[in-house]
Amino acid sequence: MFLDTVLARNPRLVACATELHRSGAIGPDTYVMDLDAVAANAALLAEEAGRLGLSLWFVVKQLGRNPELIRAIARHIPRFAAIDAPEAQALYAAGARAGNLGHLVQIPHRALPGMLARRPEAVTVYDLANARAVSEAAGRLGLVQDILVRIEAASGAGYPGQEGGVPPAGLEAFAAGVERLPGVRIAGVTAFPCLQCAPGTGRPLPTPNLPLALRAREVLAARAGADPAELLLSAPGATSMASLPLLARLGATHGEPGHALTGTTPLHAVDPGQPEAPGYVYVSEVAHVLADGRPALFGGGFYPRSGVGSALIPRTGARLAVQHAPAEHIDYYRLLSPGDARPGDTAVLAFRTQVFVTRSTVAVVSGLSGAAPELTGCYDPWGRPVAEP
Repeated sequence: MFLDTVLARNPRLVACATELHRSGAIGPDTYVMDLDAVAANAALLAEEAGRLGLSLWFVVKQLGRNPELIRAIARHIPRFAAIDAPEAQALYAAGARAGNLGHLVQIPHRALPGMLARRPEAVTVYDLANARAVSEAAGRLGLVQDILVRIEAASGAGYPGQEGGVPPAGLEAFAAGVERLPGVRIAGVTAFPCLQCAPGTGRPLPTPNLPLALRAREVLAARAGADPAELLLSAPGATSMASLPLLARLGATHGEPGHALTGTTPLHAVDPGQPEAPGYVYVSEVAHVLADGRPALFGGGFYPRSGVGSALIPRTGARLAVQHAPAEHIDYYRLLSPGDARPGDTAVLAFRTQVFVTRSTVAVVSGLSGAAPELTGCYDPWGRPVAEP
């Protein structure tokens, strides 16, 4: 999906990743992350958001909750949106501050005291039961916690496995219930996804969820006798340099950049000229070649929604198509189309990922923007250091 873009914009990353594998410094099933590129992308996003009057909460699930990358991002975007409680713990450990918790996964009730003690700016809740749990935990801590109301996605505008939220028709009843809870205050609304990249062009466009969130903010503001602009509206999904002006124009207060930090939104696949530089590649190795000539790569980091297209075999310069993997596929190997490759060859790929659902190693490289690139550490998908192979 991104191989052409990374070869055009960040060829030193491809060369460095290839040499790291050839030398044995990294093994197959390794994401090689360009620390300099990630930091530069975070700086760009922060500057543009500031110019537009937007706030940002950064997301790192796609990066593997990596402490080096978290620290680099947090120097420019200090607060995060954590998708779940374990991710929040990894972010805290790396020194970042909490913006939005419960972003995609509700906080388990027993984890609430520890999470709220960190004083997040907001906690997203999907229903009154979770709002009540937050209120009780906040009350025991002597706090009043700001919450964001997650609005249920419009029909056909959500993702499987991410169901939930307050139905727009039930918002008044939900708000009335929350108003009786002493430990929480409705600070705004959110929905997901609010923006998506259009197929083919990659252009970020509003989904039907964004007008639902805007209308919900108006309803909540009317109940409070406030201006809707006084309530937060976090509008995650495809947050990037290309979409920040759109978010500002449509009335959002917050964006939640994730893939923009590595230059890997769908827009970056079709437009290599986007401001964010591509910041990672995936390195594998030819494990064996089938009798019909198809090379098999070691797996572990392939993601079903990756949009992976081809693999580069640096020894020969061959670009071999990555074959489709059916739903029953287990990620032991991934097959390529027949071509000039042999067991032991390095393979470099670039595709959309979510490292936190893989078993991959994350190798961080610094200095690619200068004269002396350096492998600064290897980590598991949870951001824990691992020994080099």
